Parts: sequence; C-alpha cells; structure tokens
Amino acid sequence: MDIAPSSSALLAFLRDAAKKSRRVGSISTGAFVLAEAGLLNGRRATTHWHFARELQRNFPHVKVEEDCIYIVDGMVWTSAGMTACIDLALALVEGDLGTEVSRAVARKLVVHSHRTGGQSQFSAFLELEPRSERIHDALNYAKKNLHLALSVEQLADVAHLSPRQFSRAFLAETGQSPARAIEKLRVETARALIEDGHSIDRVAEKAGFADPERMRRAFHRAFGQPPQALKRAARLQVAA
Repeated sequence: MDIAPSSSALLAFLRDAAKKSRRVGSISTGAFVLAEAGLLNGRRATTHWHFARELQRNFPHVKVEEDCIYIVDGMVWTSAGMTACIDLALALVEGDLGTEVSRAVARKLVVHSHRTGGQSQFSAFLELEPRSERIHDALNYAKKNLHLALSVEQLADVAHLSPRQFSRAFLAETGQSPARAIEKLRVETARALIEDGHSIDRVAEKAGFADPERMRRAFHRAFGQPPQALKRAARLQVAA
C-alpha cells in the first residue's frame, strides 16, 4: 500500500491523454498519480480516507475532501478506495447512457444503484462499534426506526436493561451518549436522502427530526453547514 512516485513516462502520458480525453478518472490512491501530473491543481478531489491527509500534505494545490465517495470536478473524476470505484463507474454509465442502463448494470453486478458521490466514506453505525449484543441490538433497532422518537426508555427496553443501566453501558461501549449517537444516525440518513433529491421537509420527517429547524441545527453541528448547502452541492454534482 506504499505510494511510490510515478515514472516520468506515465506522467507525460497522463498529461497528453488529458488533452485528448473527455474525462480522466482515478480510484483510491490513483489520485496521487493525477496530482503528480498536475491534473488536480486547483480542483476538488478525494481518495481513500486513510491517505487523504497525505495527499493534501504532498499536494497543497489540490482541494482534498476526505469524506466523499467520489468527486467530479470538471473533466476529472476521483474516488475513494475499495467499493467506491463501483459507485464512480456506475455514475459514469448513468452520465453517458442514463439511469435505466446504470441500474441494469448495477443489477448484474449484484449491487444497489450507485451511491451519490457526496455520501460519506464513514458509517456512523460502524463507527460506534458496540461490544455487547444488547447495545448492538438497540442501535440496530434505532437505525431501522429513525422515524420514531427513540427515547432512552425505548432503546433500554430493546436492550432488556433499565434506562440507567442502558445509558451507562452505551456510554462505556461507544464513548457517546444515546442521544448523540442517534443524532449521528439521523444526520447520516438525512444526508443520503438529501443527495437523492428528497425535499428538506420530507427528509426531516423520514430521518426522525421533529422539524426542519432541528435538522438544520444538527447539520451545523455535524458538517458546519445547513442541509440546503448540501442539497445545492448535490445538484451541482449531478449537473457536472
């Protein structure tokens, strides 16, 4: 997994190919090669989260966004690692041949229709990593029922613990309070729904926020910007 410098011949080939091609793309640490060739200067780009800060350090003229699955900036496409390359490939197919063809390809690949590029490389559910089956069951219940209020009493009942026992165990295993963890799950779900084109009001309802204003405050805490900003960014990416 070490990132080695590219040969001068490869860099020359890429620079020449970029002048003749409709688009250029990279998967995971392939972004380092594009950056070496100067093709990412002044552009937004992503790579596998593990290498994102190294990419930013080595190439300060690149606007690295470490949390995106893939990014389209003009004619340059970059993706995160592992399965993100499938999402990027399906997005390319959809851009050229339309949604129906992209979905048909996805079915043959036995994957869901591609995730939008702005979705996070991280999963709030996996990040929590509870050790016990009881806390895991409570989180799983919460993820499937985000439209509910999801009080500590509800979750404790799923875990077969008293509310006090549950709160203590949850904090000990995840490092977060139940309320903070549920908000993370809600925000992650809401972000995906927004990028899929749902209205702000509908997203707030489906993700379990009491109203759009509460969702707006949660987005500011999580991303430093309101849902409308992410919605605009998703529209621009689709247009690109």
